[in-house]
Amino acid sequence: MKLLIDAGNTRIKWALVDETAATLGAWLASGAVMHADAARLGGDWQAALSALPGRSVHGVLAANVAGAGVRDNLERMLAAVPGLSALTIEWFASVPERAGLRNGYRNPGQLGCDRFAAAIGAHALAPGRPIIVANCGTATTIDAVTADGIFLGGMILPGLGLMATSLARNTAQLPQIAQDAALPAGFADNTDDAILSGCLAAQAGAIERAFTLHGASECIISGGAAPYIAHTLALPHRHIENIVMIGLHATARSA
Repeated sequence: MKLLIDAGNTRIKWALVDETAATLGAWLASGAVMHADAARLGGDWQAALSALPGRSVHGVLAANVAGAGVRDNLERMLAAVPGLSALTIEWFASVPERAGLRNGYRNPGQLGCDRFAAAIGAHALAPGRPIIVANCGTATTIDAVTADGIFLGGMILPGLGLMATSLARNTAQLPQIAQDAALPAGFADNTDDAILSGCLAAQAGAIERAFTLHGASECIISGGAAPYIAHTLALPHRHIENIVMIGLHATARSA
């Protein structure tokens, strides 16, 4: 089995997986921590390995967009866990082609590795279909993949929480709105709901514009803000948990 790690801007997610499993995302064990709680990971991995007696990890595949410090910290924690300490870590990176996906970025290596993994995951889940994959986290990324597996490129905009926070902090007399506030319906009759309604409309509108521009037949939406944004989408879509991890699984399975 392999250990998959997705170090995003807000959380570090991980999963132990049999890379020969027929179903993508069929984790043997999994977890997630905020960056502030990253010190827990070593213990979580040890506990997960102990719960799978007779099985060993023979590789680590990790995507990291959180910077060199997080990468160094992950390497130190992995080196301290029996059963993981001797393993070579493969740091997933954007390349011209991998796992059935061709990278159409002008400079393939400049594409964020999380976006590349998400596109691989989306294409693996819906092969032969033109797809928009929207990953709605700290930032919202909206990317287009062709039916025959070409990553065309995409859009990046502030995530739902960042958008609402920026508006509230930088505009006089506007309150700051909790991202998990109740969703407004239609035109808002108070300022709090008006901020949420506007931010949701901006997120959904960008996804819908990309969907139309690409001529997509399906939208896959993922990320922490996905449940809020998906509620407002007027197009066919699937909400998939951890699309980056799905992409890492598809990559491990293709090796």
